Amino acid sequence: MKFYQQTRLQRIATLVAEGQLTAQEAAFFKTNTGLTQEAADQLIENQLTTFALPEGVARGVQVDGHVHTVPMVTEEPSVIAAASHGAKLLALAGGVQTTIQQRAMVGQVILQPITPAQLAQVQAATAQLAQVANAAHPSIVARGGGVDRIRYRQLDVQTVSLDLIVDVQEAMGANMLNSMLEAVAAVLRQQFDVTVLMSILSNYATTSLVTATGQVPVASLARTGQTGAQVAAGIVNASHIAQIDPYRAATHNKGLMNGIDAVVMASGNDWRAIESGAQAYAARDGQYRGLSTWHIRGEQLVGSLTLPLPVGYVGGAIRVLPAAQPNLALMGVHSAKALASVIAAVGLGQNLAALHALVTSGIQKGHMALQAKSLAATAGATPEEVPLVAAQLQQAPRMDLATAAALLQELRQG
Repeated sequence: MKFYQQTRLQRIATLVAEGQLTAQEAAFFKTNTGLTQEAADQLIENQLTTFALPEGVARGVQVDGHVHTVPMVTEEPSVIAAASHGAKLLALAGGVQTTIQQRAMVGQVILQPITPAQLAQVQAATAQLAQVANAAHPSIVARGGGVDRIRYRQLDVQTVSLDLIVDVQEAMGANMLNSMLEAVAAVLRQQFDVTVLMSILSNYATTSLVTATGQVPVASLARTGQTGAQVAAGIVNASHIAQIDPYRAATHNKGLMNGIDAVVMASGNDWRAIESGAQAYAARDGQYRGLSTWHIRGEQLVGSLTLPLPVGYVGGAIRVLPAAQPNLALMGVHSAKALASVIAAVGLGQNLAALHALVTSGIQKGHMALQAKSLAATAGATPEEVPLVAAQLQQAPRMDLATAAALLQELRQG
């Protein structure tokens, strides 16, 4: 029986048998009741209740020579199926390889107004300002992190951004960086009489770029009525459209972010921060473009995806959300860099699966098969009734909730 055909408990047992879950971790996934009301009340203001989302896993995600089972949190049908399909295709030629040149966060102290003479004084004190920043968070320095460098960007004639670039080690580093920025801002006000408009981290983390590359044998892309070469050419052309048309690029990027956001959420990281940074990076040259590209090289379809991924492995909500640590253990990652690599690989596979569907059977075939199950469940079908109603729903003239309800009633009357 294939993994997706198993029951929830059978899937957990399979992961235990494969050595991907310990007995203790399996017990969590069997009985997890989610975030307690008491813990939730400590996370947000005016807390009323918690809000649950489904979590599943993408299987066989091969990254840098290691195979991962990847937890994904999403409410959208077909996302996990697509991620698994994309991973399977990429595994045919060795999986995904990733590159991380640097892992650091960027923070800004906005100086406005500032004269050229004042800026020269500030720049002359750059080493002192780095010491001030490090002194504001000595624990990160003790762990091998801290200020990497300081740069100055002239935003307009009277505005300068002092950018603090910090190695945050295994944390996402937002609170850490903001504390360092405020310490620098205080010194600038007191010692240099410079007006500081604000000090805050930037989610445009161009110092935390991750590149994922992978390839698929062209011949393996063949489908009924289409050769592998035809399908590969279609994927390349679809990728090109996302580079020249922002209308297509927005949907192209939404599709690959389906997978990225789902893994980020499962890991307990801030998916809004990742999403904003990715969308900014997509417009880095002045035109909004697709984040991934595909081309044909010899007998291979080759894809590449680059985006900022300043995720953390420790700290923040990762410590509080009950599923975050078990999910990281299941994923088999042990550092922020490894987590970022897996996330990027999922995004590339997600994109491949979406483009493959678009240029072959169309996006709706697989999506609507899963949507039919969702509609059947929404109509009130039991787990035993869902596949029966869903099968009929896919053959019906209209696939909507009213039809699902009518089919369910007929099934029960029959």
